[in-house]
Amino acid sequence: MLSNSSKYALKAVLYLAVNSSAKHKILVKDISEPTNIPKPYLSKILQALSRHNIVSSVRGPKGGFYLSEENRSVRLMKIVQIIDGDNRLTSCMLSIHECNAEHPCPMHHLVGDTKTRFVKNLEETAVEDLVSDIEAGKSFLPL
Repeated sequence: MLSNSSKYALKAVLYLAVNSSAKHKILVKDISEPTNIPKPYLSKILQALSRHNIVSSVRGPKGGFYLSEENRSVRLMKIVQIIDGDNRLTSCMLSIHECNAEHPCPMHHLVGDTKTRFVKNLEETAVEDLVSDIEAGKSFLPL
């Protein structure tokens, strides 16, 4: 359901949430390898997220990317919307524009409830919620 770009964005934000701070900024090249995200692609993603205040960045010799406390409270859906736009998760699986609950496509009932729950979870979950799970050992992130 998520594009590769959104997956990369979420993985990069989580990596920063776990490994960075205002005192410890991380360069794109140092995020790229452990997250397995191509450097030029990651750079574009992080720049877009920085423009929308999802990640923080500082230029210069001691610069890099990091997550502030405010960044950590961002909902996952906002990240997906910035990267993919508003329609990616709400559009028809078969890309039929007329598809809706009253006029469903053949796949609508197979994914409708699942997609609705997934979108709701993205809207309700903040970056810091996933970081708490990582820190508690409930999930992991390759570091």
